[in-house]
Amino acid sequence: MKKLGIIGAMDVEVQTLKDKLQDLQITQKAGMVFFQGKLENTPAVVVQCGVGKVNAALCVQILCDLFDVTHIVNTGVAGSLCNDLDIGDFVVSRDAMYHDFTCHILNPAYCVGQVPGMDVLAYPADKALAEYALESAQLVYPGHARMGRVASGDQFVAAKEHKEQIIADTQAICTEMEGCAIAHAAWRNKIPFVIIRAISDKADGSAYVDYPTFEAAAAERCAKVTQALAKRLSDA
Repeated sequence: MKKLGIIGAMDVEVQTLKDKLQDLQITQKAGMVFFQGKLENTPAVVVQCGVGKVNAALCVQILCDLFDVTHIVNTGVAGSLCNDLDIGDFVVSRDAMYHDFTCHILNPAYCVGQVPGMDVLAYPADKALAEYALESAQLVYPGHARMGRVASGDQFVAAKEHKEQIIADTQAICTEMEGCAIAHAAWRNKIPFVIIRAISDKADGSAYVDYPTFEAAAAERCAKVTQALAKRLSDA
């Protein structure tokens, strides 16, 4: 039976999903609160991991070790790296990579984002799960979802030069702070994963204005996609 582990960094990204759970059980571990129940008749655990890569990876390991999840979904908001992606649009991960992991100074053979010892540069999302997520996003907001690479780092991107460097290094279409760490931990545990992000800002100088205004609306919209994905998996 499928069991979803649904991770959001901030409470606004998971509150709607927590409210939808039936047969609720609550567990606390490592400063995180895990809400276990059924979402659209699919067993699920919803958790706010906190901001950043370490919190995200730790959360995945707990979901694998204590809750035996079969699939990982990361839901939340992101900054656009693509002119075609506007505020409120969705990105479903084809894969994910780090934009702030750099070992090439020590060894020129390493690319930006490459973790020594890992067999991939960008961690590929599960193809079936990603297709289901894209279908779900199109149901919620037709014509405003696309699949592509997600770039992650422990940095809020708000400068045009920073944005351009991330695009050059990763060819990603959005940037955020947890997705690749979730992908990395899921990959190591051989758990299928997908990242679903709603665009909350343009990852440029306008972020200071856009982010407070659009974060809540984008997170709510992304939660609806995750709920639709749970229903799609229940029907599959």
